Amino acid sequence: MKVLITDGLSEKGIEILKKGGLAVDLRLKLPHDAIMEVIPEYDALIVRSATKVTSDIINAAEKLRVIGRAGIGVDNIDVDAATRKGIVVMNTPGGNTITAAEHTLALIFAIARKVHLADSSMKSGRWEKGRFMGVELYGKTLGIIGLGNIGSVVADRAHGLRMKVIAYDPYITEEAAEKMGVELVSFEELLKNSDFITIHTPLTSETRNLINARTIGMMKKGVYIINCARGGIVNEKDLMDAISKGHVAGAALDVFEKEPPDDWTLARMEQVVATPHLGASTEEAQEKVSIAIAEQIVDFLKNDIVRNAVNVPSIPKELYEALKPYILLAEKMGSFQAQLLTRAASEIWVEFIGDVANQDVTPITISLLKGFFSIFQENVNYVNAPLIARERGVKVIESKSSKTKDFASLINLRVKTVDDKEHLVAGALFGKADPRIVRINDFMVEAIPKGFMIVMQNYDRPGVIGSVGTLLGKREINIAGMQLGRKEIGGVALSLITVDNIVTEEILDELKRLPNIIDARLVKL
Repeated sequence: MKVLITDGLSEKGIEILKKGGLAVDLRLKLPHDAIMEVIPEYDALIVRSATKVTSDIINAAEKLRVIGRAGIGVDNIDVDAATRKGIVVMNTPGGNTITAAEHTLALIFAIARKVHLADSSMKSGRWEKGRFMGVELYGKTLGIIGLGNIGSVVADRAHGLRMKVIAYDPYITEEAAEKMGVELVSFEELLKNSDFITIHTPLTSETRNLINARTIGMMKKGVYIINCARGGIVNEKDLMDAISKGHVAGAALDVFEKEPPDDWTLARMEQVVATPHLGASTEEAQEKVSIAIAEQIVDFLKNDIVRNAVNVPSIPKELYEALKPYILLAEKMGSFQAQLLTRAASEIWVEFIGDVANQDVTPITISLLKGFFSIFQENVNYVNAPLIARERGVKVIESKSSKTKDFASLINLRVKTVDDKEHLVAGALFGKADPRIVRINDFMVEAIPKGFMIVMQNYDRPGVIGSVGTLLGKREINIAGMQLGRKEIGGVALSLITVDNIVTEEILDELKRLPNIIDARLVKL
């Protein structure tokens, strides 16, 4: 398997890829059209922020399974296009945490004490001691927007400066914030009460232009704004206007809407400290993210382990081994159920019962969806299966229950079709890793989901199984195993007949014409 690297990666990272058995091509600063030309050859692509991985590049890929970003931001990658094509997008969120947090603090100090202006003055041969009056950080309120990896480190360091720290983050609990010594407040409260505001969120549709004329107007007069997150979160024109009017005392910016900027006016304002996206630019951080992304790529391509993916649930190594039997069972169940349906699905309800309900079941559900939709279209994988469900208008529901009677863990798959009929398949593990289908609608069975299987409904009459065996024998179809289920004597019965080779539609039609046979279908697992 081949890996293309178009932005800088450390030697240690490259060595990890090679030791993992991957062929590595380091082609730095490759133009967009050149990447499009060569990308069909590669299984993986590793970039930093310089390479723009557009939908054109993604659509030109033929073998590409994963795009790795050596860093945290993925706004240079068309994640939607990658997801649609079933390509995993990974980043390395922890690799530059300390570095980015320290750069934030450096900018806070610089803007508070006008270090940039004093340095420029000195370099011009001037001693202007009275000109650069600053403000203390001690006792000031620092408002942090986004209390994730980087924001939490900034909070920790700010406590050491004896600053009061408040934060806005809708995705963190009050308990978690309290453990960090941070007061969780609303967005409006943060804007009104902060002396310094620092941003640590990704650029999304919700955060684009989050800091604008309206929100700046809610801030204290004399506030300082720091952005080391992503360009586009702060509206640059509105910030310039607020600085010019004196409402914002100063700003420190490491990121810009366009990099490098087309208009340098904001960066040149004397109230602004500007750096060229240096948040992750330390030797330590560059080494960490290189090693991290290389290890993740090897794990994914060689062991199917997904870590730090932004478009598919990640599974830690230790959890993967525990979930793997359930993941395999769920995929078989999805495929089995899909092959039995005669109408399109409108709803898929996956119920986890018993011990399995204590796990993170999202990867199991996705595996089930992969098995289900692979029957209807090609190139379905763990990345795009949920998207395919949404595009087909199929509602997916997960539920958990700790109560179970017959099995330590049970997975129920209920599918409602467009004609409002419900179909049930249940699966369980025998021992620790042997998958079984244990129920089909109202019939209890115990079938290994493997190979070719005839699923047959018939009336419970003497001689039915004998006639089926005779017909299959005449057609040189060997029976490998058989499971029978019925609700009552003489009623409708279900037979699962595992065979060694494929059964044609012609043979299935012959089976259906036998006495007392209601239906017969072939399932391939």
